[in-house]
Amino acid sequence: MTQPTGAAPRALPIVLVAAVALIDEDHRVLVATRPARKSMAGLWEFPGGKLEPGETPEACLIRELHEELGIVTRAACLAPLTFASHAYPDFHLLMPLYVCRVWEGEPEPREGQKIRWLRPGALFDLPMPEADKPLLPFLHELL
Repeated sequence: MTQPTGAAPRALPIVLVAAVALIDEDHRVLVATRPARKSMAGLWEFPGGKLEPGETPEACLIRELHEELGIVTRAACLAPLTFASHAYPDFHLLMPLYVCRVWEGEPEPREGQKIRWLRPGALFDLPMPEADKPLLPFLHELL
């Protein structure tokens, strides 16, 4: 058996991020802009964030939803839908996408971001990070 020729691909650090599609009673999805201080600032994304050491994706989303949007939910209200695996130049992103239809409070931007409620089809027209784009057909099919 022959081995492949050429240099091995450079190993990238893996970054684990959890994201959630909040879905309202009208079947609209909440998206937010990335804050100015972060990479890819201004692009639209699903709420969420990096997992802290030892943190589950569900615990991360509960924490991030409260920090970013001022809402409260429970792990039982978060249903996994799909995930993204995307190589950026400096890291490889793994991002499970959850769906949430039940929370307490009204989402309000707490980190200087803009938020919008959109129908799934309208998400395709937004400038989004490359890792988020493959998630859109799953949401469109679900709703």
